Amino acid sequence: MATPNYGYEKRQRELEKKRKKEEKAKAKAARKAGVGDGAEHEDDAADAPGGDASGGDAGGDGGGD
Repeated sequence: MATPNYGYEKRQRELEKKRKKEEKAKAKAARKAGVGDGAEHEDDAADAPGGDASGGDAGGDGGGD
């Protein structure tokens, strides 16, 4: 049986966090600029849960350390 590649899993979690942070900053900047398209924000929110589900599966048991 293959051993888990913890470094790869950690990198994937870091990339997911970075992507979420960038999306959040982008949405905040859009609100601040007065764009505030509710439809665009809802589309981003609808995409996020799908990405979270696939990203969560790659994390293994979620035991951490």
